[in-house]
Amino acid sequence: MASYLFLLSKDDNEAATRCFQFAKVAHEKGHAVEMFLIDAGVMWADQNRDLSQKTVTGDCPNDYLPYLVENEVKTGV
Repeated sequence: MASYLFLLSKDDNEAATRCFQFAKVAHEKGHAVEMFLIDAGVMWADQNRDLSQKTVTGDCPNDYLPYLVENEVKTGV
């Protein structure tokens, strides 16, 4: 089992979607996962934020973030 720290520093839908996707995949594979939101990335901690904006590949943060919250993946802000 590996340990992963995913760092999100942008208020960017594409970057956030990938960060949440990779964190979810690693956690599902049994790895220890933590996320840390810094700089403009802290905007993703807003519970009222619209998480349904699609990326060019058709997915969105809402496809991954609920899993991370439900599974209590540690997130520092």
